[in-house]
Amino acid sequence: QLQLVESGGGLVQAGGSLRLSCAASGRTFTRYNMGWFRQAPGKEREFVAAIGWNAFNTAYADSAKGRFTISRDNTKNTVYLQMNSLQPEDTAVYYCAVDSLTRSELRDRRLYNYWGQGTQVTVSS
Repeated sequence: QLQLVESGGGLVQAGGSLRLSCAASGRTFTRYNMGWFRQAPGKEREFVAAIGWNAFNTAYADSAKGRFTISRDNTKNTVYLQMNSLQPEDTAVYYCAVDSLTRSELRDRRLYNYWGQGTQVTVSS
């Protein structure tokens, strides 16, 4: 079974950057879709970014487009989310997720069947 562990969260000032990492153990995810989602208190978990198994297909939420970049290193079983120009509204717990069935829709959280425990990102104004 896949186990996903997120890291790289923390407290940053508005305008700063963070690089989140999601390391997988148990199996390789070479042919799995990978996604990042976030959840703020009292809100639904929302899509942030995703990358297809072949790394050529990516998707971003409108709120992330132009500021965040998703990438993957299959040799390390790791997916990254580079977050720049962070704003207080980006504050949330960020979750890494895997779609092991590689469905065509990357944005729907219901299609991801493996989840990490999350890493807290807090952006101060």
